[in-house]
Amino acid sequence: MPSTAANHNDRVLITVTGRDRAGITATLTGILSEQGAALHDIEQVVVQGQLTLCLLVGLSHARDVLKELLFAAKEMGLELDFKPVSNGGGGGGVGGGGESGRRYVITAIGRSLGADHLHALAKTLAGEGANIEKISRLSEGMLASVEIHASLGPGRDREVLKRSLLAVATKAGFDVSLQRESLYRRSKRLVVMDMDSTLIRIEVIDELARAAGVGEAVSKITERAMQGEMDYDESLRQRVALLAGLDVKVLDQIANDLPLTEGAETLIRVLKRLGYRTAVISGGFSRAAEALKRRLGIDYAFSNNLEIEGGKLTGRVVGPIVNAQRKAELLELIAQLEGVLLDQVIAVGDGANDVLMLEKAGLGIAFHGKTKLREAADTSISASGLDAILYLLGISGRELQEVDSG
Repeated sequence: MPSTAANHNDRVLITVTGRDRAGITATLTGILSEQGAALHDIEQVVVQGQLTLCLLVGLSHARDVLKELLFAAKEMGLELDFKPVSNGGGGGGVGGGGESGRRYVITAIGRSLGADHLHALAKTLAGEGANIEKISRLSEGMLASVEIHASLGPGRDREVLKRSLLAVATKAGFDVSLQRESLYRRSKRLVVMDMDSTLIRIEVIDELARAAGVGEAVSKITERAMQGEMDYDESLRQRVALLAGLDVKVLDQIANDLPLTEGAETLIRVLKRLGYRTAVISGGFSRAAEALKRRLGIDYAFSNNLEIEGGKLTGRVVGPIVNAQRKAELLELIAQLEGVLLDQVIAVGDGANDVLMLEKAGLGIAFHGKTKLREAADTSISASGLDAILYLLGISGRELQEVDSG
């Protein structure tokens, strides 16, 4: 049987399956070495103690290698199968997919992922002309996050694929990210975040307005701004003007008791331990942003300064307003100060005021974002906490446990 496959210049794809134990790969590659067989590609995965090992082998000078491999596999209680692969076929080696395809990483995140979720993703990828090359689990314990490597064929549109994946994930109640596979995906160095409704669960200005007894009036101005009836700067000035006379102690109390978003502490703690730099760029207020910076150990904080006289708010903003344009400029400034490329920056926000900031970053994430922001962002997180961002960096649950216990 082996001799029929061992024609000159033939390559053979060998698949070995069975119960995993130490020494299997060493034994099989040792046979290849002894027989003078060329090893062109190799991939191995172990799922729940079960091994799958694929070897792409050239047999032009090693006619007896398959016989030796079959014998060794039997001795180790493994199943071994093989099939000839012509030099011109298959394209992408063991993984397939072709060298011409653009490679992407799709990360799925949920409270618990099942066959229906993975089927929806796989069906969508196939429908958009994307070929799956590799799937690996990121989460520990239950299946809560998987990473899919896929190649997108020529003539296929990344934006169309992104919208299709987002639609499927939104309908099924989990989060999905589409990132171009590149060195920069794995070398992010700076994470910039909005504050209100992103790092914290509240809007500070709404809390101040309720304390000042002007909650309804502030809400009406906010709604007009959201409807496009006034720009952000004017809406902020009008809302802050209604806070005139409020004791600054109210602001300080709110700032000291900010309710953190789920996963915020874990995200910042892990990022710091891994050497990332972090920043808050907020259209909120400096006393809250600075309190959050101290509490979490964030490196930078930029936000609006409220004028204070005699221990009370004057109803005016001091200095430039941190609007959408200013947020994007500050992100770029911090990147320059830290000496990192924009491709190495992650930006996270929830509203229209964050669109330009997310577009400026290498990876823009809409966190429980409005529709406009989700469409502009590279990815969206709506079903998970902020710590899900760590999965988007390719960090596995096992690695997170290692970092947290270090």
